[in-house]
Amino acid sequence: MEHKNQSPWLYQMSSAREGKGLTENVQTDVAIIGGGIAGVATAYFTLTCTKKSVVLLEMGRIAHGATGHNGGFLATYFERSFISLVKEFGLTLAAQGQRDVESAWELLESMRATAQLKTPVWIFTGYAAIATEEELLIHLQNLALRTQAGLEVAPLLVAEDAPAVERIPHAYQGMYKLVTGSELANLLEVKDSAYFAALPEKKGCTNSAALCEELVQYMLNTYPERFTLLEHTPVEEMQLGAEGVMVRSGDYTVQSRRVVLCTNGFENVRIVNAVGPDINKKFHHMVRGIVGYMAGYVEPSQHPPVEISFLPKSPRKGDDVYAEEPYFYVTRRPFGETEGKPQSLVSIGGPEALMDDTNDYKVDHDYPVRAKEDIDSFLRATYAKAHPEGETYKFLWHGLMGFTPNGVRLVGPEPLNPVLLYNLGCNGIGLMPSIFGGRKIARFLEEEVLPTSMFDPVDQRTPIARPTVPLRVVQDRSVNAASPDNRA
Repeated sequence: MEHKNQSPWLYQMSSAREGKGLTENVQTDVAIIGGGIAGVATAYFTLTCTKKSVVLLEMGRIAHGATGHNGGFLATYFERSFISLVKEFGLTLAAQGQRDVESAWELLESMRATAQLKTPVWIFTGYAAIATEEELLIHLQNLALRTQAGLEVAPLLVAEDAPAVERIPHAYQGMYKLVTGSELANLLEVKDSAYFAALPEKKGCTNSAALCEELVQYMLNTYPERFTLLEHTPVEEMQLGAEGVMVRSGDYTVQSRRVVLCTNGFENVRIVNAVGPDINKKFHHMVRGIVGYMAGYVEPSQHPPVEISFLPKSPRKGDDVYAEEPYFYVTRRPFGETEGKPQSLVSIGGPEALMDDTNDYKVDHDYPVRAKEDIDSFLRATYAKAHPEGETYKFLWHGLMGFTPNGVRLVGPEPLNPVLLYNLGCNGIGLMPSIFGGRKIARFLEEEVLPTSMFDPVDQRTPIARPTVPLRVVQDRSVNAASPDNRA
């Protein structure tokens, strides 16, 4: 049986707005390419924090790309250890980068208050479940470094009867707290005793697609003279000059002083730099994609919202976001009512596939049977509150995460021609970094001189080796996004 890509976030999203495309040449101060959370947040902060006019161009409909096909939770951690970020950027820049992403919590609340958004946001303490001693020590080292940098930390929770407790170095006293095995199992909602520790973190969940749609409506209503939304407008080329850029889509163009790329790759956009070295080739060979596969079922509301990540049971291969074994995660949130009774949506993600070229991804690819089977196996083996055997998933969906070589987001002007700026590159958890990135882009557009940052594009010029054949992320449970019916 073939399964289509049906996202619960788009299922819940409603819009009476009729999308319009580019039907004439236009001029603006800032052109933003990409209508997901990154592009919408960048437009919002540009409008609210500057006096500039904005044209937002989206190849389809607002939030119908990665933002409408994500895992559904809010978090401010990276898909890399804090240790590795410190090794690459130094403690000061790594710590500031973490603070920058965490600033998105306040930015999100400000957006919701200013725009009077009605899309619910649930914030709570979530957990990362740990099953290996190696992972335990890595997170203890992370906490020690975070403490040294003056970042907020919460102690790890470790089962008091776990054999690893006796081998925790004395230097990490105060970095963890002992709890009973049953307390830990209840927090993690597991029936798998392999998980003996947990990292508590501030997390949340929302419908990011609905949030974007509300923000767009707010901007259209509040800034009709300065904001133009163009949907169904795929950008084919950007011609960068010394003082501005011409964005071409079909027979028409958008003339702009600055352009901001907020995409998950480059979606066949050709970048022509008329006043300096080539940009097109370097950046089209930079962003690679990982496709995440998710499933969701609806049940009567019995438990509060939550997000739990279940870290791999096998040893790490380093901090390469392309090579690491993906982890499973579970989110739960309110999801309307059935016959007057409140319901919850339980979403599960984990299976992934690496794509050599983000342009190979198609949102209408069928959902691979193998991904569903992998999620079934995880639920049966691990999750204590899993739906009854035989109940079908209401939603099966997939989405593309576009990663840079080192897995750190690009936020800022292109060094070879600063009329082009970026707010792109998935940290693994895209919503909060996208919001922070949008605010920072607005500061750049105001010509504010900002200190060096780990998000600066100049810091991510590392070339990546491009495979000659499709790669599989997980040895026996990955799926090939380019061949969505693959069951091997």
